[in-house]
Parts: sequence; structure tokens; C-alpha cells
Amino acid sequence: HVQMVESGGGSVQAGESLTLSCVASGTTSTRYRRYSLGWFRRPVGKEREGVAGIDSDGATRYTDSVQGRFTISKDNTANTLYLKMINLKPEDTAMYYCAASEHEWLARIVERDFNYWGQGTQVTVS
Repeated sequence: HVQMVESGGGSVQAGESLTLSCVASGTTSTRYRRYSLGWFRRPVGKEREGVAGIDSDGATRYTDSVQGRFTISKDNTANTLYLKMINLKPEDTAMYYCAASEHEWLARIVERDFNYWGQGTQVTVS
């Protein structure tokens, strides 16, 4: 079965940057490149929200609060998804999750469209 493992979280000061990574195993590169992929986050006491998504063809989308600061990308040859975050703000503090969908194209970043999930990596901005 598909497993996804995030890394790269940590504690930073406001204005600093972090890059999250997510490696998928239990799937082939051929299948991986057909997935839509996404990053979600859950602040303490709040619901999980979609942050960024990337389709199989590379089209990207972002929630408004991170537009211009976060960049999602992927390396299909390494089954790896990235989230580059710059100019981090305290309100970005959350557990961040990567996810993969069997759908090749998604019009939005919502939980129910995704099939495979990582365990999360914590990002704390002070």
C-alpha cells in the first residue's frame, strides 16, 4: 500500500523559511506521476485545511492565505513532493500533512478527494 512520509518541519522565527518534503513509497513512478498531490495543515484546535495542490500535469493551486509565499512542487522520478514556505507567519503554525489522490486532476484541495496521507510534520512559527 502507498505510504507517505513528511519531513522538514521545525520551529522558526516569523519571516524565515522552511521547505517540507514528502516521500511516497509502495507505488511506482508511473503511478505516482498520475496522482494529484496536496499539502494540508491543521492548527491546534482547528480543522484540517487544504494549503496547496498540484495536479499530474503540474498545475498548482493555493489557498488565499499562502498565495505568493508557498510553492508546491514535485519530483516524479523520486516520488517526492515539496512545499517551499517563505516569509512564514505565526498563523502558519500547524501540523502539516501531505496527501495523494488517485485523481489526476482536481479542481480544489479538499480532504475527501485524497486517498493516501502522511503522519504529519510540525511547523511552529514564533
